[in-house]
Amino acid sequence: MKSTLTKLFWPILKFFETGEEPENFKPSHRMALNGVGGLFLFLAVVSGIAASGSDDLGGFIPVVVFFAVGFVAVLVGTLGTNKAVAKIWGTGK
Repeated sequence: MKSTLTKLFWPILKFFETGEEPENFKPSHRMALNGVGGLFLFLAVVSGIAASGSDDLGGFIPVVVFFAVGFVAVLVGTLGTNKAVAKIWGTGK
């Protein structure tokens, strides 16, 4: 299942897979990335609920932004390599 999802989301993952292998990667970096991604997805849901009561479509801009950031963070945190996780945190080259 993981290999199928990795192939499906390869266009997103390949952006973070470039560079050298990180020297200072810790497993806690992956857990923190998944946690931050989950928080952004939660913010997207809360923003969506708040924006649904509004007649203005501009209220859905935060929903899209929070969802995109959260989705990419969880995607890289679960399917990405150590190199990709380190690159998101800025500890990889």
